[in-house]
Amino acid sequence: MNSQTILVIDDQRDLAEAVERALSIEGFDVIIATDGKTGLSIAREHAPNLVILDITMPGIDGLEVCRRLRADPRQGRIPILVLSARASEADRVVGLETGADDYVIKPFGARELVARVKALLRRAGAGPESKPIIEIGRLKIDLHQHRVTFDKQEVPLTAAEFRVVEFLAREPGRVFSRDEVIEGALHSDAAVTERTVDAHIAGIRKKLGAGADHIETVRAVGYRFRNLD
Repeated sequence: MNSQTILVIDDQRDLAEAVERALSIEGFDVIIATDGKTGLSIAREHAPNLVILDITMPGIDGLEVCRRLRADPRQGRIPILVLSARASEADRVVGLETGADDYVIKPFGARELVARVKALLRRAGAGPESKPIIEIGRLKIDLHQHRVTFDKQEVPLTAAEFRVVEFLAREPGRVFSRDEVIEGALHSDAAVTERTVDAHIAGIRKKLGAGADHIETVRAVGYRFRNLD
């Protein structure tokens, strides 16, 4: 049985309870919040292993909840899975750019949701076969702690952004196409397109600040990780 806690934030209580039932069968502990303010308070108090988040809610909507979680150093790396009836590519890209790691469109199947939750939780932790530390110049990737630092300052990456950085940094100098990044780092995520990859890269560069040039765009091909020193 799992001892992991999932926080479900959705103002549709019947849907939240359906999600709770599906996850509880798999052994997860589930906490429900029916508004964004309560959800943020619970996240700070209980430090869940994953957050499932509706976008359209009164008061503090899901995108703002996502932004606040990502801005909190204590909660910034918690995987976030968005549930939304907004099905357009633009809506999915906005959700991912805001910091969500996966995006599932309503209505959805319980088995798919559980599979995506498990995939995100697996990817949020470093595998036992992983080299524990990757260091390239002033950038350090700690796979066991799921932590990236540049010049000894922590970089608050989302779980998906962390996977992209790790994937590229494992083979510095090699050029990867967007399809290779999708297959190697993002293949379990929902609604993944080449634009999704570009959105993650843009978010990573912004957070790296002076280290943004570690990730180089190779025109008409994809991306390459390089040593700046």
